[in-house]
Order: sequence, then C-alpha cells, then structure tokens
Amino acid sequence: MSERRERRRTSRYLSPVHRWARYLAQRLILRPIIFSNVRVTVEGERHVADLDGPFIVVANHSSHLDAPLCITALPYSVTKNVATAVAADYFYQSTWRSSLTSLFFNSYPVERGKPRGKSSGLSVALLRQGVPLLIFPEGTRSRTGEMADFTPGAAALGRALRVPIVPVALVGAHDAMPPGTFWPKSGRMPVKVLIGKPVRVRPREALADLNSRLTARVRAMHTMQTSYVLVPEDDRAESGQAGSTEDDMPDAQEGIS
Repeated sequence: MSERRERRRTSRYLSPVHRWARYLAQRLILRPIIFSNVRVTVEGERHVADLDGPFIVVANHSSHLDAPLCITALPYSVTKNVATAVAADYFYQSTWRSSLTSLFFNSYPVERGKPRGKSSGLSVALLRQGVPLLIFPEGTRSRTGEMADFTPGAAALGRALRVPIVPVALVGAHDAMPPGTFWPKSGRMPVKVLIGKPVRVRPREALADLNSRLTARVRAMHTMQTSYVLVPEDDRAESGQAGSTEDDMPDAQEGIS
C-alpha cells in the first residue's frame, strides 16, 4: 500500500479537531459517568510515564465497561491519540453506533474472521503513522469473568513493527457490569485498572512465545490484583530494533486486521 493511501485511511485518527472533540467526549462526558457509577482504582501509571511513539495497549475483556475504563482511567498521555480496535460486525452496522464509537473511542473496525476485509491492514497503517492502539486480544468478552488465552494479532503487530506492548489487567469490571447488562450495577462496585511494565519483543522471539508472555503477564496481574508482578526476564528484552522485516509482516495479520 502506498504511503499516500495509508495517510488517507488514517487522516481522521491524526486530526487535531477530532482529538479535541474526543477530549471533550472522553474526559468531560464519559469519565464522570464511569467514575460516578463504579469506584475506580488505577495502579502502575509510572510504568508508562516515559512511553513515547507508537505502542499497543492490550487488556483482558469481560465487560462493556472495559474500553470506557481504559479510555478514561489510563493517563491522558497514553489515551489522547489511541485508536481502539472494535468488532465491525457489531459497532459498524449502523451509522449512529459507529459515529458514537468513533467519537468516544477513536475506533477502527476489525472484521472478525475476515483477514482480507475492507479494514485489512489498518492496524499496521495506524502504527506506522504513529497512532497507538488499544486491543482486547481475547477477541470477545468472557461470559464467566475468567480470562481466555490471547489470540496472536496484537503480539504479531508488536513483533512485526517492534513497538512496545503495554499489558493492562481490568479487575472487577465483569462483576460491575457483566455481559447481558447495559449499565453498571448500583452501589459503585470497585474496579481496578492495573498497568504493567511494557513488553518488548526479544531477539528472534517466536510469535507464539511473545503471545504467551503477554497472556501470562495480564493473567498474573489479574489474578494477583497488582501491576507489580515479578518479571525479571524482561531485562533481556530487545529495545533497540526498529522497523519490520518482510518475513514479519504476514504475522501482523493473524487474529486482527
């Protein structure tokens, strides 16, 4: 795909006007609604204090609260440009729903089960233009609250483009607003947003190994209910590489577009 075409596809996500509209929607409308209905605790902000350039945020997914929590509770330095991957077959089936989702979450469509759909390659194009992504790699909400293994799409993007991946564990969202409900339960139930240390691909690391590390990190934070889990192996992670190789790029299409 030509650079000009990529810029046309990603222009909205880089628009200052859209950014200011999102700020008003996210911080002045959505945040007060979320924080008045659930009791939010955020831990681990220091792990992303120096984060710069494109990156990927990954989180477990068990509630319609998850994306609003990430957008409103993560530091604004993380969320101000982030684009959220959403299911095209749900959020892009009507104009009003896609418009609201775009405004509040800077969303882009993912056509589940269609690796060569209309939105194919948009994740790569956004990252190349410096737009960070928010992805829920389980692919759908957990109906039980138990975390499933991640599909490899987010790991493949991080591996192919050598961008850091920020693990986030959301604790309590399923109890506060389980699948099948459309508003949080009364009583301001507690939820935690746990931000882990960014994960970077290791030299010659296989996609399956990177995906397993990401899954294990979020699962450990979710189980222990803290962002400060012991991960000494990340001291050996690769941080100096940039760009991608031709062999890496096909992996970026696995599990997500």
